[in-house]
Order: sequence, then C-alpha cells, then structure tokens
Amino acid sequence: MKIEQDIALARRLADAAGDAIRPHFRTGLTGDRKSDASPVTVADRAAEEAMRRILKAEVPRDTVIGEEFGTETGSSNRTWVLDPIDGTVSFIGGRPIFGTLIALLVDGWPVLGVIDQPILGERWIGASGHPTTFNGTAVRTRPCRELADAMMATTGPQYFDDHQGDHFMTLAAKTDHKRMMFGGDCYNYGLLASGHIDLICEAGLKLHDWAALVPIVEGAGGTMCDWNGEPLNIDSGGEVLAIGDPARLEDVIEAMACQHHD
Repeated sequence: MKIEQDIALARRLADAAGDAIRPHFRTGLTGDRKSDASPVTVADRAAEEAMRRILKAEVPRDTVIGEEFGTETGSSNRTWVLDPIDGTVSFIGGRPIFGTLIALLVDGWPVLGVIDQPILGERWIGASGHPTTFNGTAVRTRPCRELADAMMATTGPQYFDDHQGDHFMTLAAKTDHKRMMFGGDCYNYGLLASGHIDLICEAGLKLHDWAALVPIVEGAGGTMCDWNGEPLNIDSGGEVLAIGDPARLEDVIEAMACQHHD
C-alpha cells in the first residue's frame, strides 16, 4: 500500500475512535484498574474495538498491537500500534489533552503516526517523506539556541525510578526549569511538533505510548531517540527523548549522562 492510502486509513481509524470516545467524556466515568494498576475505561475499550474492526476488514494481513486487547499477529511486515486513549487520567479528570495514538511500523520502524484529540478536534499526522500536519496544515518545530532556553515537558515525576529521576533532574537543571510543564502525555509531542515546546523527557513508556509520536516529531523537523541517542524501533525500551531542534541533541545526551559531574 502507498503511504497515502495508509494515511487515509489512519484518518478513518482516528474518526472511528473519536466517535467512540466523545459520548463518554465528562460523564463521570471513573475507570477500572488494569493489572499494572493503570486506569482503563469503557471508552478505551470501545475505541480500540472500533479501530480493530476497520483494520481487520481492510488490512487483514497486518499485525495489530493494541493497549487494551494485545497482539493479533499477521503475515505481513506491517504492524499497526493502537493506544485508544493515551492519557486516561486526563480523560477521567475531564482534561481534553489526552489523545488517540495510531502508528504504522514497517519491519519494526515507525513510518506513520497520528495524534488525535477528539474533543478539541485537533489532529497531528506524521508520515515518512511527508511534512507533519496539524489539521491539514504543515507544522515545524522551533529552533532552540541553547539548552538553557529550552522549555521542557514530561508527563510526571512519578514515572521515573530513582536512577532515572536523577538523570531527569540533571537535565531539567540545565533547561529553563521555571517554565517546565507536567502532564499532557501525547499532547506534549504535538505541541513540540507545532513549535510550542522544545524538549520532552520520559521513562516507562510502552511501544503504544511512543510509536505514533516518532513520525510526527521527525516530520516536523525534530528528533526522537532513547536516552543514549539511539533511534527508536520496536525493540527500544521506555526511556524516550523528543527534541524540537536536533542541534540540541548532543547537549541533551551530554546533560543526561553527566550525572553528578558538573
């Protein structure tokens, strides 16, 4: 399939997920706890089921990995990765900064990604060889002259273990930490792609949390990698960096590695 056809399919997936999610927003849903204690709602499940139905009908040979219903292995080299509601805590709390994440991986590498915010009607799409778009208009990350000017975001300090937290704090101290933002999950990566945030540092992410973000950030001129600066693929761990200005990549990696050695 051409990437244009895949983009069209991903748009339909996002539309279907949004239709499943919107009726449940701010209705007092509390959510259940999954085995890892993270919350899940009827909206998560309905949205993923809606997307899986479309994929089964249209690309039955492709593998599908979803946060709620696991892996259905296909026979092609293509894998769709679905996170129906990334930011379930924000969703339950009535904050419209969660998102539906849709990724396509080919041979384990992300080539297409969608962040869809169905309440605000905001959608970022990134695809290999295409500029990232926000609601159809191309967007770019912004330049960042030095790390001290960087506005950084992370979902929350509770997702770092002690060792990761030390690295994060070392990096944070070298950024404009008075403007640091907490919360936001995938929404932060859309804001970075659109040139509003410079840097995101996270740990403990799963494939469905980050796969869709890579084509979006990179198609807008940014870079995504692990904490060692290595590109992200299906085998990567959960330590993830998104950097709006790739010229700051070395500074960020150096700051994270120079633990206790100023």
